Amino acid sequence: MEKTKVELLFEWMDNTTDIIQKHIEEPYLDSLAFTMELMFLQEVPDDVDDILTHKLEHALKELDMGRYEIGEIRKGVQLAILKGMKDSTQQQHLMTPETVAMLVGYFAEKLSKKEGKLTVFDPAGGTANLLTTVLSRLEQDVEAFAGEVDPTLINLAALNANLQKQNIEFFHQDSLRPFLMDPVDMVVSDLPVGYYPDDIRAGEYELRAEEGHSYAHHLFIEQSLNYVKPGGYLIFVVPDFLFDSDQSDKLHSFLQENAHIVGVVRLPESAFKSDKHIKSILILQKKGNGTEAPKQPLLAQIPSFKNANAMADILGKMNQWFVQYTDSSQKH
Repeated sequence: MEKTKVELLFEWMDNTTDIIQKHIEEPYLDSLAFTMELMFLQEVPDDVDDILTHKLEHALKELDMGRYEIGEIRKGVQLAILKGMKDSTQQQHLMTPETVAMLVGYFAEKLSKKEGKLTVFDPAGGTANLLTTVLSRLEQDVEAFAGEVDPTLINLAALNANLQKQNIEFFHQDSLRPFLMDPVDMVVSDLPVGYYPDDIRAGEYELRAEEGHSYAHHLFIEQSLNYVKPGGYLIFVVPDFLFDSDQSDKLHSFLQENAHIVGVVRLPESAFKSDKHIKSILILQKKGNGTEAPKQPLLAQIPSFKNANAMADILGKMNQWFVQYTDSSQKH
């Protein structure tokens, strides 16, 4: 069978990363960042020794970036990052699956006004896979921002955005600290799940725990609401147990006060390793003048992504729901 362009690009990236890794003895993800820099610059940096320079110049001769479309580059990069993350044991080094990111992009497209400029923010940017996938679905002029605390991930994210020609401004910081950024039209994020270690910082949030560590995913929701305009939308990938945990009553009343729940869409169980990893997509609108909750929130269970007929059916129903929702929200 003939290899797809995505497979060919991934193979080139993987082989080149392997050459770099053997030479500089750094982890795969750091060596991959070097590979992505090569792809972007199309030349070997000056500070590389002769032996490696020779090997990399040879590799670059075999790469013709002009034959790859942006989507193919994104998927090739994704495969290489996924491979690196399999070797990395850190929990935060996980990437939003492409199918899930595409769904978030679908919702972003449905909820964004078609005319004018759009500002989008991901407070947990990771390698920018979710954000760049969402941006690829949006047709308007978009200005994007992302926060990420992990230096390896933000380095990969910046290179990933460059290779896809996406204009994203990155903040290398703990995203639960204040941002030097105006409120945006929309937030999209695959929320980090777990406890937030900084109890002093958490104490500034309404959703802090009464005792012990607070949930990072709750604080991220509150922080995101701080940085979205009134009437703006937030699309989160959240753990399935979000509303069943010991601190969920507090979250529920906080959301009732500050946002409208637009929809909860449960992702297919087959997309996750185990039941405890199942996720949903939570769609919120920040309360503002003239905003009101949908008469009937969008509640859906996504079938297996492999079941094309069932997927087409649910997309048809969701499209129908969005037509009614946009009609009624435009009347206000």
